[in-house]
Amino acid sequence: MNQLIAPHLTDVICLLLSAGLFTFYHFFVRSKLKTDPTYSLYGATMLARTAWVVNVMEEKNDILAVQTLRNSTMAATFLASTAVLLAVGLLTLSGQADKLGQTWHALNLFGSRAESTLTLKLLVILANLFIAFFNFSFAIRLFSHVGFLINTPPEEGSYGASITFVAIQLNKAGGYFHMGMRAYYFLVPLIFWLFSPVFMVLATVTLVILVWRIEKTPKLDCSYLGAIYKNSCPLPNK
Repeated sequence: MNQLIAPHLTDVICLLLSAGLFTFYHFFVRSKLKTDPTYSLYGATMLARTAWVVNVMEEKNDILAVQTLRNSTMAATFLASTAVLLAVGLLTLSGQADKLGQTWHALNLFGSRAESTLTLKLLVILANLFIAFFNFSFAIRLFSHVGFLINTPPEEGSYGASITFVAIQLNKAGGYFHMGMRAYYFLVPLIFWLFSPVFMVLATVTLVILVWRIEKTPKLDCSYLGAIYKNSCPLPNK
């Protein structure tokens, strides 16, 4: 076992470090959402999706529901198809690993230059793409189910026609879409891993900082719409 891991030790350690940093950020955001549901845009969007389901099912906005769910399904379909295309392209490149390895390892000062290490990197990237594909596929499946459920007249005692049940399914679809995007994001450090494990760690740190800044819910500016809309700050300002 040691002989199997030893040639790739530096690369494996950097991979675990990068995956650990990315996973830690994910659980950090989840813990913050438990106390502050609007801490990130994902949490705020979950609340918005729930309110949207209530509005659509109570006001009978069937056309709005179909159009919105169609757009979500098309986005998930495009990203799932892209993941498959990238996986096919990666499999094509794997046949030329011996030639490409010389170029990719030009800046690799600390990691392994063995062909087996390059094969390991390609397998990890391939697994990441399949994770993205399955998450987007699950999202498409649930968006399709919600398209039927949301047009069902809400009735008391009916599980399938419950507004709460529909909202849960829609947020679950949004969760799978979110995890698929997470896999896409982590694809960036994995690409840098082809050149050097050190680049992968640096790319992961940079990615976490950028994602945190992008996904952090901005504080409400009550004067932003004050000139044209009096109720411009419905949530408490933090």
